[in-house]
Amino acid sequence: MLREFSEHQKKMREELAKVIVGQSDTIEQLLAAIFTRGHCLLEGVPGLAKTLMVSTLANILDVSFKRVQFTPDLMPSDITGTQVMEEDESGRRSFRFVEGPIFANILLADEINRTPPKTQAALLEAMQERQVSVGRETHTLPEPFFTIATQNPVEQEGTYPLPEAQLDRFMFNIKIDYPSAEEEEKILTATTRGESATVNKILSARAILNCQKLVSSIAAGPLVIRYAAQLVRATRPSDESAPEYVRELVDWGAGPRAGQNLIAGGKAIAAMNGRFSVEPGDIQKIALPVLRHRIATNFQAQAEGMNTDSVIQRLLKDIPIPEPAKMERSK
Repeated sequence: MLREFSEHQKKMREELAKVIVGQSDTIEQLLAAIFTRGHCLLEGVPGLAKTLMVSTLANILDVSFKRVQFTPDLMPSDITGTQVMEEDESGRRSFRFVEGPIFANILLADEINRTPPKTQAALLEAMQERQVSVGRETHTLPEPFFTIATQNPVEQEGTYPLPEAQLDRFMFNIKIDYPSAEEEEKILTATTRGESATVNKILSARAILNCQKLVSSIAAGPLVIRYAAQLVRATRPSDESAPEYVRELVDWGAGPRAGQNLIAGGKAIAAMNGRFSVEPGDIQKIALPVLRHRIATNFQAQAEGMNTDSVIQRLLKDIPIPEPAKMERSK
């Protein structure tokens, strides 16, 4: 099963490579989120194929996909759905719930920081509980369900920053950087021919659910769990294990959900590499996207040119990987 899963994810990467040039780390993190029931927040300047990447990912999965372009006048009911009054043949009136675009397997929340907090909050229950409450009724969302949101970190005029509670619901905060010179030439060559690549569907909704069960069964030993816990606790300025620079530069650190996501993400990385157990290197590989939106640096950090990524990278160097306890010889 693990070998078959590893082959599936390789095929998915090959199909994505037909449309997306480079971005191997971003694609790996997106796949890791899908196989662990996580949500993703993609950050990058316009034109880096954020929307194209998500829509192509939806095309290679045999699941329903909806895109919502977030705007300042968007209302919560535009996402969740609304009650509509109907009249039958006998003249009796009743309300019927009309589903919104959130009732899909993959929801792309494009430019999520363009809409006011009231509408942003419409996603909170869906992302955490995988259900939507409208009026007196609660409606369950289809399985699997993922929210992939995008935002532009450069332009802040007319935007509404996501509240910390909502940011914490995203498993990964993935920052997409500019392509290399070679990749940019490939992009220009591929996109100016007037041809469009077609991708094949790899996994059905049922297959994705089976993959999620497989990934959750990957073993995470006590040493890996201890390492993840030490890494998360070291981000909190009030914790006794936090280094001096964390106490000086950080206002508040990551919560327990960060540790859960580190372990879950590590399991996905291990499974995609065909391994039965998580290694500390898997935790280190996904530490940046898991922790960067859960740590708040202060003014002193900005003055020293340090951001959350710098703090996390320094912690990865300073926090040692726990060593297994030596067995004592019996006398």
